[in-house]
Amino acid sequence: MGENGHSSWVFCWHVFQLSTYADLISCLPEVPTMAVEKVFVYNNTSIVQDEILAHRLGLIPIRADPRLFEYRNQGDEEGTEIDTLQFQLKIKCSRNPQAAKESSDPNELYFNHKVYSKHMTWVPLGNQTDLFPDADFRPVHDDILIALLRPGQEIDVLMHCVKGIGKDHAKFSPVATASYRLLPDITLLQPIEDEAAEMLQKCFSPGVIEIQNIKGKKVARVANARLDTFSREVFRHEGLKNLVRLARVRNHYIFSVESTGILPPDVLVSEAIKILMGKCQRFLNELDSVPME
Repeated sequence: MGENGHSSWVFCWHVFQLSTYADLISCLPEVPTMAVEKVFVYNNTSIVQDEILAHRLGLIPIRADPRLFEYRNQGDEEGTEIDTLQFQLKIKCSRNPQAAKESSDPNELYFNHKVYSKHMTWVPLGNQTDLFPDADFRPVHDDILIALLRPGQEIDVLMHCVKGIGKDHAKFSPVATASYRLLPDITLLQPIEDEAAEMLQKCFSPGVIEIQNIKGKKVARVANARLDTFSREVFRHEGLKNLVRLARVRNHYIFSVESTGILPPDVLVSEAIKILMGKCQRFLNELDSVPME
């Protein structure tokens, strides 16, 4: 789990076709998720306009497995228990009668003056309570700030979440970042000792170069080349640039996926692989259907 609450996953795979990775990454936006599609505004007296409020709600990632739902039919306004998740956001700001008169802190003066994603509550549609008895449908993060209120202001909206893909709208994207790179290959062309070893260690990311104590001397060695970011800082030093060779392993790729938290990264990758396999199969079927001359 990263500092921002996002989960990330990294895996290695020996391949000989770079296009395979590009195709796989291109399939990630086609992995479906659930997101707010329609917002029914019953009351909104906050300073946030209805359109902006609806946009903010649409971008809040919803923790719900999209594999449990179907795509909503075009033109269907109501939604059903198999294609729609319903959330309600109903909150009103009021003064705190117990607040000190000299206080200027909104946290002391008001109740519910900050509207967070945790205030969104799931309202089951139809027989969803029976269909999903153990479900915990909710926003991925509880502390996403939606709006600020003052006494007398309130928000009362109903949201419909539907299944969609990031290829159609960014709010459905299950991925924060996705990238791949070649595995770094660092070779020390001759022993590097003492002050030069310490300088070499500073030229690389933490953990790449390790200093060992051998017979009273500090000797540098490559501990984990995978952690290198290829800053090429070492080539700025005249005494070191001819002692190190930087390269990349041409058939070893490191593929990194950071999830928004809707689905675990390993599930995202496996679903993207299924989509890629489906595309390949359709392509093969088209080839088989072409008449031979």
